[in-house]
Order: sequence, then C-alpha cells, then structure tokens
Amino acid sequence: MARSRVRKVLLSVFVILLASVLSCGLWIRFAERDPLVGLYQENCVHCHGENLEGTPIGTPLVGDDLRHGDSVADVMNSISQGFPARGMPAWSEVLDDAQIQSLAIYILERRVGRRFVDFKVDAPLEIPEGLVESEMYDFRVESVASGLHPLPFSIAPLPDGRILLVEKTRGLSIIGVNGVQSELIRGAPEAHDDGFEMGTLEWGLGWMMDVALHPAYEDNGWIYLHHGHRCSDCNDWSRKSPFPVSMNRLVRGRIRDGAWVDEEILWSTDLENYTSTPDMAAGGRVAFDDTGHVYFSVGMKGTSNHQGIQELDMPYGKIHRLYDDGRVPADNPFVGTPEALDTIWTRGHRSPQGLEFNHRTQQLWGTEMGPRGGDEFNLLQPGRNYGWPLTSKGMDYDGTPVEYGKELGIEFDLDEIEQPVVDWTPAPAVSSFIFYEGDAFPDWRGNAVVGSLKASELYRLVMEDDRVIRSETLLASLARIRDVEIGPDGGIYLLLEHASGGRIVRLVPEPSPEG
Repeated sequence: MARSRVRKVLLSVFVILLASVLSCGLWIRFAERDPLVGLYQENCVHCHGENLEGTPIGTPLVGDDLRHGDSVADVMNSISQGFPARGMPAWSEVLDDAQIQSLAIYILERRVGRRFVDFKVDAPLEIPEGLVESEMYDFRVESVASGLHPLPFSIAPLPDGRILLVEKTRGLSIIGVNGVQSELIRGAPEAHDDGFEMGTLEWGLGWMMDVALHPAYEDNGWIYLHHGHRCSDCNDWSRKSPFPVSMNRLVRGRIRDGAWVDEEILWSTDLENYTSTPDMAAGGRVAFDDTGHVYFSVGMKGTSNHQGIQELDMPYGKIHRLYDDGRVPADNPFVGTPEALDTIWTRGHRSPQGLEFNHRTQQLWGTEMGPRGGDEFNLLQPGRNYGWPLTSKGMDYDGTPVEYGKELGIEFDLDEIEQPVVDWTPAPAVSSFIFYEGDAFPDWRGNAVVGSLKASELYRLVMEDDRVIRSETLLASLARIRDVEIGPDGGIYLLLEHASGGRIVRLVPEPSPEG
C-alpha cells in the first residue's frame, strides 16, 4: 500500500514537472502531430498538393518563386484576398486571421525545408573542404578542435591562441593551440549531467552556460561564468518533489595552475525563484560595454513560459546590468522603482540566445528565439519592454496567437512594445552573434555575424542607422551553431553542437591574388 502511494506521488510530481516543461511554450506536445499540417490538409491540399508541389488546378508553393512575394505578410495577403480570376477564393471569408497567419508560416517553413520539430541534432555534418564563396570574400572553414562533448555552449578565445570552452553538462576546460582539450578546470562551478532526452533534445538542470573575458583580461585575469546554480530541498517547489531546482547565477574568477580561484558571486536571485524549468530556457549570455558594466540575460526560467517575465519584481525574461564587480549602477532604469529589481535593464524576453555590445555605436543588442516564427534581433534600450508573453510576430506552436496578456490580466498598448530590428519568420532558431571588428575580414567591420541552430546557417547582417540594410547567408547546412566569437587573429570561430561530438571551426579568408 505504501509503495503504491509512493508511485502515485512520484507520478504526480512527474506530471507537474512535465506540465511545467510543456508550459514553457516548447514543442514537445506537438512533436507527434503538427497541428498546422491538419489546417493545411483541410483547406489547401486539394489545390496545392500533399507536399505543396502543386496540382493541375493549383500552383506549387515550394521549389519556385512566389509570384506575389514570400514574406509572411505577402503570403497572408495572397491567402486572405485570393485570386478569384484564377480560381483561388478569398480565404478571409472562411478562415480567421490566426489561421491565415498559421498557414503562411507553415508554407514558408516548408519552402526553406524547415520542420519545426527537426532540430538538426544528428543531421549529417560535413565541414566544407574547399573555398566558400561569399559576396566580399572567399574563405575556408578550418577545423580547430573536434571530439568535444555533444552539448557545448560557449567559447572565449584567449590572447595566446588557446580557447576557453564551456560544455553544458561537463564544465570549463581549455583548448590548446594544438586543438587538444585539457582536463576540466578544478573548482569551477559544477555542471550536472543527469538530464534526460525528450524527442531529440537534451534537458537538464544545473548547466554551464556562457564564458567571457573581462575587457582588461590581460591585466586582471578575470573570467566570467554564467551558469545554472542547482540545489535540492531549498525552496517550496523543491520540497514538494524529488527533483532539484536551478537558476541563473553570474560569477567571476581566475584560472591558476589548472584550478578556478578567487571566485566572486556577482549576481544570484532568491532561492524561492529557483525552478525545475530546464536550463534550456535560461538564456545565459554575458556582454561588456566600454564603461565598466556587464550585462547578462535570463530567459523564461519561471514555472511557465510567461511567469514573471513582465513583472519587475522577478528576474525571469530580463536583461540585467551590473558594474563588472557586481555593484548595481545608480542609473539602471528601475533603481528606485518600488519592488522592482534594481539590476533590470530590459524586460519581456523569451529565450535570449545572444548578447553583444556594439563598441562602434555604443549600443547593446540581443538575439532571441520566438515560438513558431518570431525570432528577433533587438536593440536593447534601457527600461524598454520587448513584448513576451504579450505579443510576438510568430505564432504559438499550436497555431494560436501569442496573447498571454489576456490570461495574465495585463493590458498593454502595442506602441509601447519595442519591435525587433529583424524578425526571422520562419524561425531559424537564432543563436549567438558578434559585431565583427577584426583584421581578417576588414570589409565586414561593423557587420553582425549571426549563428542559428535549427537552420544550421550563418548570416552576415550589414548595419546602417540601427537598421539591417542587407543580409547574406555565409554558410548553410553546416550544423547547430551554438556560439560565434572573434579570435585574436581576426578569424571567426564557430562552436558547433552535434550528436557525434561538438567541434570548433574557424573562418579564414583566402589570400587575394595580389598577396
């Protein structure tokens, strides 16, 4: 009898934990059956074919240019207004706006060969062997290190040519100039490897995340680590279940004789804010400006994908700002606001995957994953609201609009929500990025170089007056690009995540014929 009760308790706890995971707005509940497939088959398959290949009475939707444009707005307009003279009705008389947007997103996903449940974890990995041609440079992709753990998160090239490496479930190590990985750095924050798989993705609590060098690293030796700090039986949630809880924490320290020393905890939150939401949703990036500040991102680590993200008294879904020694700047936008966390720089973030300071323009920027569509490139201005979970240019995974404000009882004016500088829909699962200022590719200086996970592509964005005026895909069908960094040689270093083992590769320009 007692054993049966234990089983029921454990099952209840697991269901609660699973509900928490699912409520993060992630894809699992729809992995078996994409709801947008049913919407397409019910309304479009007769004319446009099972695989969007077209039929005698309907044009193909893949494999050729769309005559009336291929943005979400263009496709929505085509569906909504139809082309009655050519036999296509105006679907606005049959479908609502959300259904039309869902169909547009589904069509555009299929056009780029991107299924929203395919995360390319074990897709074939082929590093280009010859020259890669781009608009301004021919370059090679050179291997720097291979055979790493399949779940790396970040790299930080050192001035002497070595590379600091963080692997989510292992910890901190160093890649030598010969590409050989060191033993783990002793005494660094602990990384936990007791996660579990759902679908093709790994989930866990207590992961290591970003590693970053202090701007004056060569003088002071400070290394910053952003990690998921984990505990058990430490708050109400953990005491109700056998599962641990975790939350983002920012520390700094130095490496001496293979050991982590001089550690200082710069930021942590109350233990009551620790949750069992997996660290996949934790954000976890770090950036520095030129005036002594450090910024760091915290994703949707509440017990749902909308808990606390709009609330100023909770840390979730925020970009935070400190002095690089952990002090709170007096000019942070919410200092003095009753019950607000005085570290908050911006709010309304879902899954911030990249964070960089543009030293040329003195601005902070971030990349952020949306749900189904709605990946963003944002200019992060103090005190501003970036919208999640009130609104998104993407749809939720079930094809419904993102409008959790109704559930939360939050009224808002869309004009008060900062709109992304770039909206990626369909979503490539945008990840880390840099503002390039190296010597190897001088004509790319000032450009943003952005990685992606699901799309396994690398993009170059040409910036002008806080706008992207041109975009180029530098690499396609490579692998999940988890981090992008600049080396002391000016090369662009990519950290690749793959089931066969993580890798570090480097983009190196081909010398011009003139020398």
